[in-house]
Amino acid sequence: MPSRSHRHFSRRAVLKSAVAPALLPLMKLAETSAAPQETRPVNRNSAPSQLKITDMRACTVAANYDYPIIRIDTNQGVYGYGEVFAAGVKGSALSLKAHILGRNPLDIPGILRRIRNSAGQNFWHSGYGAIDLALHDIAGKVYGVPVWRLLGSKLRDRVLIYCDTTGSEDPKIFQKRVARRKELGFRFFKMDLYTRLVAKRPGAVERGVATEKGLGYLCELIAAVRDVIGWDTPLAADHFGNLTVNDAIRYARAFEPYKLAWAEDFIPQCWLNWRGFKEIKEATTTPILTGEQAFGLEEGFQALLDNHAVDLIHPDYVASGGLIEIKRIHDYAAVHGIPTVIHMPGSPIGQIAMAHLAATLSHFVCCEHHAADMPWWQDLVTGVSKPIIEDGYVRVPDAPGLGVELNEEVVRKHLREPGYFEPTPMYDSYVASGYLDHRGGWPHYDDDGNWCDDCISY
Repeated sequence: MPSRSHRHFSRRAVLKSAVAPALLPLMKLAETSAAPQETRPVNRNSAPSQLKITDMRACTVAANYDYPIIRIDTNQGVYGYGEVFAAGVKGSALSLKAHILGRNPLDIPGILRRIRNSAGQNFWHSGYGAIDLALHDIAGKVYGVPVWRLLGSKLRDRVLIYCDTTGSEDPKIFQKRVARRKELGFRFFKMDLYTRLVAKRPGAVERGVATEKGLGYLCELIAAVRDVIGWDTPLAADHFGNLTVNDAIRYARAFEPYKLAWAEDFIPQCWLNWRGFKEIKEATTTPILTGEQAFGLEEGFQALLDNHAVDLIHPDYVASGGLIEIKRIHDYAAVHGIPTVIHMPGSPIGQIAMAHLAATLSHFVCCEHHAADMPWWQDLVTGVSKPIIEDGYVRVPDAPGLGVELNEEVVRKHLREPGYFEPTPMYDSYVASGYLDHRGGWPHYDDDGNWCDDCISY
């Protein structure tokens, strides 16, 4: 594995190489003014067709949530960063290492086909999305273009952010938190409106659901936030609890006077219950949004979209499948006239990756930021202008790949556990990924990357 000192690129070497389209790893070329051109060493590993994945490593940053960050390495010194869902586990990506070793990282669709069966609904299968991010970072570096160029045309230079605000039982504390975010320049807000915030008030909550009196108290919290940000500023709400369809309709109707941008995830398992969401949507003027726990267009979103069951969709930055899959979901939603909001509670790697993606989306609304209370959040990375979020927007980078590098010194200060991208030989074999074929040997794959029907999981 190349040392970190060799993971850089020489533009001069690229221009002088006989294979200029490829980005070359740093080589100590024996260049002198007297040396004839033909005697200079040639980098034999410069062809993209010969690029191979050699390793995957990870570390976990302890922040508002854990940030499990992965790094995919190659035989030419090019590497790419990805990120497992915030509060997830790095093993959801590392367990797929054996399935991508030796593959050409530029074959992004082929690799993703190979590991698609590992993905699933909910947040805990997001290794697929993390690998998607890292592969795009590598490809952008190799081709010398920003990730957005790999995805499509750039429709905007900066991306609107919506800022999450943690909840409080005290309206004044809620106001202070929102006011602080407003001072930071945010222009779009979301409030965590847990039903339990009013549970201590007599008669407000029964069996975990707000009564009519309780809904009045929840509306008081919304009104307190509106007093700070005004009525023309977009405000969304989330985290009501697992409601029934009928209770969700009660909540949504109670919120109508406060002109929410959306009410989020009223009922669970959106990929199974599009009928419930459609019933809620048709019963209220409060816009309805869902999708952060759903994976894949066909698997998680298509029924919602085909049946116009929601007003907006909300794919998660990695749990929904990463860059390619979210773009597929967005494009399908756009045909149905349904805009896309991106769920992103993670690190600056995820924030910048979603800026690249959002720059190419025609029906994009905004992308989440969930770390406004973390003063060192943006210090985790270098390579992009600071502040990363300015006047409520993230500027889309034009550097190759994602355009960010980890700030090793800062990351090491905030590791959840010892070890900064330590070797992971325990994940090198297929056995480590949890799959054996029916004879106890290596899995067998068809051309689409699916293992045989007789393979079992243990």
